[in-house]
Amino acid sequence: MLLTTMIVSGVLYSGFRLYKAKKQASKQTIPIPLVKAKQYRSKSNTSIIKQPSQNMSSVNHINDAVIKARNKLNIFLVSLGLIISGYLIYSPLLLISIFPLLYLVMLRLKTAYTALFIEKRLCIDVVDALWIVGGLANGYYLWVMVGSGIYFISEKILAETEDSSRQNLINVFGEQPRFVWVLVNGVEIETPFEQLQVGDIIVVHASGIIPADGIIRQGIASIDQHRLTGEAQPAEKTVNDSVFASTLVLSGKLHIQVEKTGQETVAAQIGKILNEMSNFTLSLQTQGEKLTDKSTLPTLVLSGIALPLVGSNGALALLGNYPAANLRLLAPMTLLNFLKAASQRGILVKDGRSLELMSKIDTIVFDKTGTLTLEQPQLRKIHLCSLLSENELLSYAATAEYRQTHPVAQAILAAASERQLLLSVPQQAHYEVGYGIKVQLPGKLLRVGSDRFMKMEGISIPANIQAIHRHCHELGNSLIMIAIDDELAGAIELEASLRPEAQKVIEQLQQQGLALYIISGDQEGPTRKLADQLGIQNYFANTLPENKAQLIEKLQQQGKNVCFVGDGINDSIALTQADVSVSLSGASTIATDTAQIVLMDANLERLLDLLQITQALDENMKTNLTVSIIPGVIGIGSVFLFHLGVMTSMGLYALGLFTGVANTMRPMRLYQPYEKIGDRTRFYII
Repeated sequence: MLLTTMIVSGVLYSGFRLYKAKKQASKQTIPIPLVKAKQYRSKSNTSIIKQPSQNMSSVNHINDAVIKARNKLNIFLVSLGLIISGYLIYSPLLLISIFPLLYLVMLRLKTAYTALFIEKRLCIDVVDALWIVGGLANGYYLWVMVGSGIYFISEKILAETEDSSRQNLINVFGEQPRFVWVLVNGVEIETPFEQLQVGDIIVVHASGIIPADGIIRQGIASIDQHRLTGEAQPAEKTVNDSVFASTLVLSGKLHIQVEKTGQETVAAQIGKILNEMSNFTLSLQTQGEKLTDKSTLPTLVLSGIALPLVGSNGALALLGNYPAANLRLLAPMTLLNFLKAASQRGILVKDGRSLELMSKIDTIVFDKTGTLTLEQPQLRKIHLCSLLSENELLSYAATAEYRQTHPVAQAILAAASERQLLLSVPQQAHYEVGYGIKVQLPGKLLRVGSDRFMKMEGISIPANIQAIHRHCHELGNSLIMIAIDDELAGAIELEASLRPEAQKVIEQLQQQGLALYIISGDQEGPTRKLADQLGIQNYFANTLPENKAQLIEKLQQQGKNVCFVGDGINDSIALTQADVSVSLSGASTIATDTAQIVLMDANLERLLDLLQITQALDENMKTNLTVSIIPGVIGIGSVFLFHLGVMTSMGLYALGLFTGVANTMRPMRLYQPYEKIGDRTRFYII
């Protein structure tokens, strides 16, 4: 009696916990309403009026498919426990197990009914439904439960794989500020971003993100448009120039009249297109599902033939151990394990199917700036037109750029540091930022900037420096001019820096027989120079952002399977157009969100690791197919030749499953860390 009470109490407690988990999960799926904040703060007035606010991005919820899959698996575990306890301990528990068992059976039958009569397709769910009904009719309750459990485990894994991929797609507004400064009657008022309207005048200071598309009405500034253009050089903007949301003001101060906000901005429109494309990608079936569905009709035919020849036992044996039966579970398990192996190598795979597609890639297209080259340029040459030495001119330029953070300033500072130059860091410097910068030193006025800045300041540019400037423009290099007082002292030429690992990576990719292309918005000269330096014959120069995807599509129409490696919003459509898309962690946010695969340590050598892992995945999947088909074929022969039944069939099924599971665990053994160097972990293959 005590044992019975304990068992029944355990079952009731498990059911209560399951009910609470389901109820809690349903609460998590209800979106929390967004309460618009009304907070205004004037720079000239310290009074603050606040109301509760909440950012929608803080709302987290679990995908409905994942919740349902978990609940069904939990119900199965309760049912299986009741059946085992009924057989071994207390037989009346078998009666209680009927209710969850019937619930699970009805779910399976409903799935088969929907596929057959509503979707009008013959899939493996129909085979499963016939096997369940036949097994229950012939008294194979335990075997039916075991088979159902494998199905629910597989369903849970598939749901979580898809949900993980979908959750990694973050909206473009993740980089937008929560509050913006709006100019009202000459006073800057801090206003919630969602309340911004067309026609408002917003004020954006240095290091601020421009929150909306608009026209500059006052001020000049240097703007990093890397998110939109993919190019490292900052753009110089002044009155009546257009600016775009998600770009960064590096230096200066702007008054911008808002033209587009929210979903109307260029960045948001691109984000909308990408989300629609990603939803289409997520609707595709996995390779395992396709293969098992193809075996449906042959399995039904063989079972129908077996029924009059060897009886219902043999017919059920064929329904329960058809060729490729295990792939429904082995395919997603293999994928998950290789995803984990990739992450151990610093490779973030956001869409698991991209690993399968990567093994078919025969063409890799590289974006130039930020991918093959570094975002920060490097010093190429110092041009003098005064009595100063190179080190003296560089020292003055570095002094002027000391507090600046944009790539050009960092390149100048890095060059000064490499030469171990001492900088004069004035405590009372006066900065005027626009197309250049002015710094007042004791007895000297430094001006550092573009040729346009020098002309605005009334500085005469010698003919030889003008010729050098034209030559730099042809090469795609930047020429930064330095004036002391009212005379030009010289200029610093900066060029794009090739990634240190790029040459090695390109050589190894070519050894693997891959076709390589470079695509760039730069001019013909610098693009051709980079292609020659890396030994790449094919390149596209002067490519507008909207044309990058078209070039990739043309390659695909030629029968090529294309992998695109790039960054920037202008690359995002190209990333989505490609069969497989790869970006670096140093890329802009939207590119990282769009790409299917992200190289987290910003090292192109991880691309070689990625190819190695995908080749191993392809071999592993072929092994899974073999160990899944062989037991099914043996089972067919055993039924017709030796009249073996359900138990033997399930034994063969289990043997193939265990062998397949062992094979799916291989990547966890093959890819293991062996050495820690600094903040990176290196790996080897056993």
